Amino acid sequence: MATDDTGHLTIAGRPLRVSSLDKVMYPLTGTTKLDVLQHYIIVADHILGHLARRPVTRVRWPHGLAGDHFFEKNLPSGAPAWLPSVTMHASGTGSRTHSSVTYPVIGDLADLIYLVNLGSLEFHVPQWRLDDAGQAERPDRLVIDLDPGPGTGLMECAQIALLLRDHIEGTGLVLVPVTSGSKGMQLYADLEGDRKAAEITAVAKRLAQHLAKTHPEQVVWQMAKAARAGKVFFDWSQNTAAKTTICPWSLRGRDRPMVAAPREWSEIERGAQADGYLNQLLLEDVPDRIAALRM
Repeated sequence: MATDDTGHLTIAGRPLRVSSLDKVMYPLTGTTKLDVLQHYIIVADHILGHLARRPVTRVRWPHGLAGDHFFEKNLPSGAPAWLPSVTMHASGTGSRTHSSVTYPVIGDLADLIYLVNLGSLEFHVPQWRLDDAGQAERPDRLVIDLDPGPGTGLMECAQIALLLRDHIEGTGLVLVPVTSGSKGMQLYADLEGDRKAAEITAVAKRLAQHLAKTHPEQVVWQMAKAARAGKVFFDWSQNTAAKTTICPWSLRGRDRPMVAAPREWSEIERGAQADGYLNQLLLEDVPDRIAALRM
């Protein structure tokens, strides 16, 4: 990323200033703010498609992982006038309160880099997009969130992912696995956008209950954490209108710069058989992945 001596650059005709490029964001690995910015430039063509027309919640570490962090929904104070935003009231966010939130809506690389420069490492989005009037459309994707309980890990999540893939084969849904960059993984499937979030949530819940009934030694669907030891929690609730999930290709605020990364089913198949084969991807693993996608 080329800037002048004062950190000024222009992206898509929009002036930006990036700062403190040598700031260490991940002390354990020495990963700097420049490394983080370059990651988001490398994945831009892919992450922007997931972010498009979705209100975005960020998790910010202004001083890196060594400092405090906070969730931010509202448009940052001092945001440039060209950064798109939407104000969502209770009916749009699924909230039971009468408050409103003005979210940024990331449409291009300039929007993304502006927010990353503020220390935004994580980007979370709902399963629905905005229409031209700034209102929530019906969900355009289903998400299955697999969270490993104590004593389990990605190998067990991969095993459940394969069970799910086999179970829905022939329904027309195509599942795409994404390791979360944290502990577990998500499976996404595109939808036609003709069902309400409550309907999608009900379908996910029934699927979770079915899998827990047929594989009780491996899967749990109840929210109680006490029931999760040695099992994978199938979190069906992520499909509700108010919930968000980590955006594919987003970094995570963990000790190391792990990335929520789409994976090949061949990796999931091998990871279900060999403990330790399937791991969360790191920032340095991503350029080769992106290069392979362009071939």
